[in-house]
Amino acid sequence: MLFSSSTHQESSSKIVFQSQLETSYLWRTSSSEERIDRLVKIRNWIKEHQQDIRHALKLDFGKPEPETDLSEILPVTAEINHSIKNLKKWMTPKSVPTPLPMLGTSGKIHVEPKGRSLIISPWNYPFNLSIGPLISALSAGCTAIIKPSEMTPNTSELISKMVSELFRTNEVAVILGEVETSKALLELPFDHIFFTGSPAVGKIVMKAASEHLTSVTLELGGKSPAVVSEDANTKDAAEKLVWGKYVNCGQTCIAPDYLLVHDSQSDSLLMEMKVAIQKMYDPEFKGIEQSPDMARIVNERHFNRLVNLIEDAVNKGAKISFGGKSNPHTQFIEPTILTHVTEEMLVTQEEIFGPIFPIFSYDKLEKAIAYINSKPKPLALYYFGKNDEQSEVIKQTSSGNVVINDCVLHYLHTELPFGGVNTSGIGKAHGYFGFLEFSNQRGVLKQRVGLNNVTLLRPPYGIKAKQIIASLIKWF
Repeated sequence: MLFSSSTHQESSSKIVFQSQLETSYLWRTSSSEERIDRLVKIRNWIKEHQQDIRHALKLDFGKPEPETDLSEILPVTAEINHSIKNLKKWMTPKSVPTPLPMLGTSGKIHVEPKGRSLIISPWNYPFNLSIGPLISALSAGCTAIIKPSEMTPNTSELISKMVSELFRTNEVAVILGEVETSKALLELPFDHIFFTGSPAVGKIVMKAASEHLTSVTLELGGKSPAVVSEDANTKDAAEKLVWGKYVNCGQTCIAPDYLLVHDSQSDSLLMEMKVAIQKMYDPEFKGIEQSPDMARIVNERHFNRLVNLIEDAVNKGAKISFGGKSNPHTQFIEPTILTHVTEEMLVTQEEIFGPIFPIFSYDKLEKAIAYINSKPKPLALYYFGKNDEQSEVIKQTSSGNVVINDCVLHYLHTELPFGGVNTSGIGKAHGYFGFLEFSNQRGVLKQRVGLNNVTLLRPPYGIKAKQIIASLIKWF
């Protein structure tokens, strides 16, 4: 259901929120079959409206249709299929071992839905990052209100249409609007909030959630590094880095933000990256702007921000080793590689979130690791190389995820937790881990009736009780 931003948006949000209370109680006892049925409805709708999804993304920021299939539709359908296959197992109470002092008892972990959830999604992958969390919420048995981004209005309208056709408002609702709409929603006492966006806005969400002690999942971003070691295959690394960086025109939270390459590999890697860009986006040498496979920047504000990053870097001594062209009329920015980059440049200080790739060189791995550790903990870290340095990089750094000899690919791995650490995020998503985010893991202990071990530990505390307690302290 859709409510536009208006003077009534606060009351509208409250009405929808209140309507989901009774449903959240009913869904608490929902079976795996009932939850799977909701997921199947979404999967069928996506299958029937795949061209509508492609068209909406094309209108919002020129996203190529194959890229929409790969990055918007595939992750959602894979998530649905994975949840359908495993949901019954996830929902089954799990027995836990019985510690010696608890002999005679039994313990299990039950998972129950947290209740009413809020999903605030971003503009860069507007369909994927709205419906993906919804799959986790529905799998866990939660109701949901989705607040999609106002910056991709065509996709947001499409999501609203889909939800209104599949669910009643008291089950799942979409509320459209701008910042004031989000603020009104954040004032409500949800049982869980799933937010995807920038660290700056993530702090606002977390602060609002603290007023109601609401649990949060924050999928944020940051400057994810890529390291190319002295024994890496530069052709292989270049092709993977170019795709990971420039897919969606660089507007990807897990895109490699900057590159650290060993001195001995710098020239070779740079050459291979130029070849890879040409091969992927301009194989007929008509100009990359003519490529049907390159998305556009989402709006004028972000376009101007990115152009300013390039200009600032060049003015401070950076060299444009590839690209640099832009067109304000179409919000096109060419895949750009910057070398001779320094810490004084804005491009090294801010998350880029666009098709600009700064390259640094290093002579020793310790220096590369030290540089990574000098920055806030990233959402992802990418390492290219065949030697024992892989384990050193993993042990000596901290990040949400690590990918060896590839990048971005981990997002599609349904068995891995996805998420950040500290400023790059809180909590995990996808598959079982997303299911747990919207669930309360409830410990249930069952004790037998009558005499049991604990009976001996009750007052009055005689010598025997004291001896038993002393033994527990020593051996338990």
